[in-house]
Amino acid sequence: MADAVVFDLDGVIVDSEPVWEEVRRAYVATHGGTWQPDTQRRLMGMSTGEWARYLSGELGVDRTAEQVAVEVVDEMGRRYAERVPVIDGADEVVRRLAARWPLGLASSSPTRLIAAALAATGLTEAFGATLSTEETERGKPAPDVYLEVARRLGVDPARCVAVEDSSNGVRSAAAAGMRVVAVPHGAYPLDPDAEALAAVVLPAVGDLTPEVVADLG
Repeated sequence: MADAVVFDLDGVIVDSEPVWEEVRRAYVATHGGTWQPDTQRRLMGMSTGEWARYLSGELGVDRTAEQVAVEVVDEMGRRYAERVPVIDGADEVVRRLAARWPLGLASSSPTRLIAAALAATGLTEAFGATLSTEETERGKPAPDVYLEVARRLGVDPARCVAVEDSSNGVRSAAAAGMRVVAVPHGAYPLDPDAEALAAVVLPAVGDLTPEVVADLG
């Protein structure tokens, strides 16, 4: 039996990956950088500090990493103020699972965007522990954020089920020793090695039932 369920946010509860890509692509173009074919795949799962350094350094943006982080997150904040793109059925899934298990949230989003998304969906109180990779030493695919959320929940990571959409997210949760339910985004399919790490792959988050979690436990 699983003792807790730990959700990712972007791509699982909020369909924000396309918004992140649009905002960062425009930012790179505006500030003299060059978006690479593998950029979006590499960015998924990076912490704020990591992707800001990547845009400033490897992509050639003419801003410091500190400026990149502030300006991109400000633009994401403006987008969220207009509309938080909740994935159909995701809020109901979270509430259904919260009725049976303690929940955690392990996200690569900045803390203030996590707060905005959870407030907009009415899910703030559903999670017993919420953590951004801003507050960990390493972002995904390192296991840091999942290990710390499990610690805060007081649960052995091996007794947790994680819900992820991205390859780096699946790698992160699996490296923490969790059983992983993967719900890949149609525009961002899983890499073969990441798919192999998932215990279950679902076509949509609405398919994540208490029975799926109980079977993994």
